[in-house]
Amino acid sequence: MSEHETRPPSLLSLPSYLAGHVARIGHRELDGALAERGLRLPHFAVLTALSDFGPLTQHVLADRLRFNRSHLVGYLDKLEQRELVRRERDPEDRRRHRVTLTTAGAELAGEMTAVARSAQRELLSPLTDEERDTLVELLGRVLATDDSGRNSAADRAAD
Repeated sequence: MSEHETRPPSLLSLPSYLAGHVARIGHRELDGALAERGLRLPHFAVLTALSDFGPLTQHVLADRLRFNRSHLVGYLDKLEQRELVRRERDPEDRRRHRVTLTTAGAELAGEMTAVARSAQRELLSPLTDEERDTLVELLGRVLATDDSGRNSAADRAAD
């Protein structure tokens, strides 16, 4: 090993180590842009989920984002204070709250999604388009397998 190698080769052979560090690199620009707006990555996740799925009940939103439900309440409090989301009684079940994006929230979600896409293009610039597509497909497959396993475990626990 040369003196210029800073990372242990044993760690560099672990996909989870690589993925974790690459994720941190990818978050840097987005984290900075969010911080300029007084937000963090979980706030962006909430705005994005609501933008993608439309209004959701709080428990469904927490489950889809894999957030602890009590943590979600704190994120929603901040977003609601900023008038980016609105919580209202679910018309189908008055015991639940449904979360919706406000116009300002939808605009910010779109703006931050564009920032995120730009950061991802920069992050993956060493790769060809085909390599990027393959990487996204492979990572998506690993994530889908984990999601499937979690859903199966939750179904078994409910029985």
